[in-house]
Amino acid sequence: MSIVLGVDAGNSKTIALAARHDGAIVGWGRGGCGDIYGSHGAGGEAAIRAIVDACEAALAAAGGAKTALTASVFSAAGADWPEDFDYFRTQLSRHGLGAAPIVHNDAMGALRAGAADGTGVVVVVGTGVATGARAADGRIWHSSFWQEPQGSVELARKTLRAVYRADLGIDPPTALTAATLHHFGAPTPEALLHALTAREGARPANLTGLTRILLDLAEEGDATARRVVADQGAMLGDYALAAARKVGLEGTAFNLVLTGGVLRHPSTRLADAITARVRTTSPAARAVRSQFEPAIGAVMLALEAAQLAVTEAVAQRITATMPPPELFATG
Repeated sequence: MSIVLGVDAGNSKTIALAARHDGAIVGWGRGGCGDIYGSHGAGGEAAIRAIVDACEAALAAAGGAKTALTASVFSAAGADWPEDFDYFRTQLSRHGLGAAPIVHNDAMGALRAGAADGTGVVVVVGTGVATGARAADGRIWHSSFWQEPQGSVELARKTLRAVYRADLGIDPPTALTAATLHHFGAPTPEALLHALTAREGARPANLTGLTRILLDLAEEGDATARRVVADQGAMLGDYALAAARKVGLEGTAFNLVLTGGVLRHPSTRLADAITARVRTTSPAARAVRSQFEPAIGAVMLALEAAQLAVTEAVAQRITATMPPPELFATG
């Protein structure tokens, strides 16, 4: 049986999917951090090991050998500079994961998962942010180290800053204060600030849980929460426009794929703010909420690398054989 391998290697987890040439997913595996810059200080070797473990589990579940691979595509966090791509390709080849493994920045797998034709701009908002673009002529660009911190961690920090400023009377009172104090079990903003900055003692956990609180209260009408979300969306939109500009899409009717854990929140305010900023110079941009996980995008790229068209029938077969949602869950 000839199979392709599509892999999404991220900071929190690595997902590998093995698929037949007709698109049916026949095996999957999960590993740890696949980011050669992340890896919890362990460096590239740990990231490669996590990727290899996930791939070997997927191949074993599919009942296929590495020699059965006709194409393998790795959409990887940490594939940023030319030497990173060389490192990934060398190491993955050494482990037998395809004769010529194809490596993309992780934004590109997410773009392929959300755009029917694989072109456009993608904004992935999770713990961090990835922005990427691909034009029909093959030009690509990804934000990598150009990107400011704008994901869930930064939104949580801005929420805390809003609470502190309101307590000092710099900004008006906000419902974020009571909700944030309840989240951490702190009696006052000063007590929370002390807990988060004290030289000794354990730091409160679940900082990124503030992002859901922020988006909830923005949807409910809190002025401060709405301002934070709108400002962040405009900043994310700026990077989306930069990506479009880099590949010649600005001003055209391109796909604007919005995906990632933060953008799965029921509120559309952050997505609306991103879209509004993009449409200041690209009014015909089409906002698209991705229906597939980035690993599915990597599978589609692998099928195309094997000279196979991702038709509607293939997409339906992928959907029908999707792994359980738990595979993709963070944590």
